[in-house]
Amino acid sequence: MKEKIIEILKNIYDPEIPINIYDLGLIYDIKLEGNKAHILMTLTAPGCPIYHFIKSEVERKVKEIEGIEDCEVEFTFNPPWTPERITPEGKEALRRFGFNL
Repeated sequence: MKEKIIEILKNIYDPEIPINIYDLGLIYDIKLEGNKAHILMTLTAPGCPIYHFIKSEVERKVKEIEGIEDCEVEFTFNPPWTPERITPEGKEALRRFGFNL
């Protein structure tokens, strides 16, 4: 089930950065308790204006997975996000868009 959640998260994009939230390194933890998913994540910066958009998108799409009836998204900034959290796939995608990491 966790793999299905990761697959869904790889289809949710930060509207300001051309990379999905999983490969961007925003997902810190995924826990399953019965039919409920709990996602611990961060944003690239505290006070990010897309907070509500990302939260509702994650909750909505994860609840579309068969067997998941509820999804709770919790944000943390401890530890703060840094570019080092970007996956190798994410770094490659950013290079294709002209970002130099």
